[in-house]
Amino acid sequence: MKGGILLRILFDKFKEVLMSVLPITLIVVLLHFTLSPLETDVFIRFLIASVFVIIGLTILLFGIEVGITPIGQTIGAKMAKTNKLWVVAVAGLFLGFIISVAEPDLQILANRISEVTNGVVSNISIVLVVSIGIGLMVMIGLLRILFNISTAVVILIAYSVIFVLSLFASPEFIGMAFDASGATTGAVTVPFLLALAAGVSALKKNGKSSEEDSFGLVGIASAGAIIGVLFMYLFTQPGQLTGSLPTTDASAGIFKPFADQVVPILKESLISIAPVTIIFLILNFFFFKLKSKSIIKILKGMLYVLLGLWIFLVGVNAGFMDVGSELGREISLMDNQIWIYLVSFGLGLVVILAEPAVYVLTHQIEDVTNGHVPRKMVLIALSLGVGIAVLLSTIRIMVPGMELWHIILPGFAIAVALAFVTPKLFVGMAFDSGGVASGPMSATIILAFSQGIAFRDPLNVANPVADAFGTIALIALTPIIAIEILGILFKIKSRKVGVPNEQ
Repeated sequence: MKGGILLRILFDKFKEVLMSVLPITLIVVLLHFTLSPLETDVFIRFLIASVFVIIGLTILLFGIEVGITPIGQTIGAKMAKTNKLWVVAVAGLFLGFIISVAEPDLQILANRISEVTNGVVSNISIVLVVSIGIGLMVMIGLLRILFNISTAVVILIAYSVIFVLSLFASPEFIGMAFDASGATTGAVTVPFLLALAAGVSALKKNGKSSEEDSFGLVGIASAGAIIGVLFMYLFTQPGQLTGSLPTTDASAGIFKPFADQVVPILKESLISIAPVTIIFLILNFFFFKLKSKSIIKILKGMLYVLLGLWIFLVGVNAGFMDVGSELGREISLMDNQIWIYLVSFGLGLVVILAEPAVYVLTHQIEDVTNGHVPRKMVLIALSLGVGIAVLLSTIRIMVPGMELWHIILPGFAIAVALAFVTPKLFVGMAFDSGGVASGPMSATIILAFSQGIAFRDPLNVANPVADAFGTIALIALTPIIAIEILGILFKIKSRKVGVPNEQ
């Protein structure tokens, strides 16, 4: 019976991922046969990579549910039970750092930054500063739950610090910083942090307060990534960066790129998963004392995470990134530039459907509001929001003189202002949704697509490195505003029909 349940969960994950990845795949196929034909080997490589991504994400999500989520819930509950603030603080700092290092989306972005800047900004330095920032903000986020501090207040303070640091940073680092915010809250980090917050908040006596505090930790943590990269600039200040986009190697054949990625990606995956597993085993030996069956189940889940992460990253590195870059570059050089804007908006519309965690979020919102905010309405709002985000990113790159902060600054100002009039439950959901929307698909094909546009003709672009980053930041911004608006609409509707709201 238990085996049947696991198989059903695995099959459900497969259907969810299949319906998520197919829209992106179909758009690339359509573009290949119409506006931007790809080299045959590159196109076939992309189709194979799509299969890798579907299989890898299915296994990864299954492993997260069986392995990472129980670990997060157990650790969160045990931390809260100690009633010692220093235990929560130290554990939050340490766990935030470790889980950020394990995030595949961050690994992808860090490698891309290193490639685009020709190694001036190394992937290791990005991973370290982002993970330190995440660890600090996870610590603050957990203490916020224990001290009953409003999520909106913490967000306001965090983004005030970000605004001040941004005044001293270069355009290149601002884009990298905000992209890191979205990329670091991906397939591994989001479920772990949600489970960690649920474990801590579940022990609070006030049920309504506990429900509200289950959300918000992801959004708070993502601010730490921005702060970390901006602080990095203060201590390095490399000046204006010059770089290039790696070219698509059509002569590499179909299977060689996959073979070249197998061993390096396996090492990266092991390095990502090993710390979380080792920490769990140590804590279980000294504190948790779980039964053998539970331990074996969790360890099997971590093996699934390792296998899924490995397959997913091989597919991404061997097929997805090259195609995204090539499409962005070729379409942006067309005489009729309306196509680049239409394709950008279309990719944004469907990329949100390709983020598996979105399904979890939309179901949660529908359940919490007892159907007053339908799941389809949430999906439509998020889809339109991300479509607009990718479109704005393309406009920013194509229009001379337009910079990321021209959009990000007023956007986050609106998000923070709305946080003080949105029901508390929706504030946490809103800032968490930014991390949910900017998942593995955004960190791969959409990021590569935007970078292809930025490097379409570097000699005629003022600062292609600065333009190459910022898309993930915008994808992480628009869902926040979308969910906050839905929360306000829910509050208005609740008052009309006499349903208690969460304010």
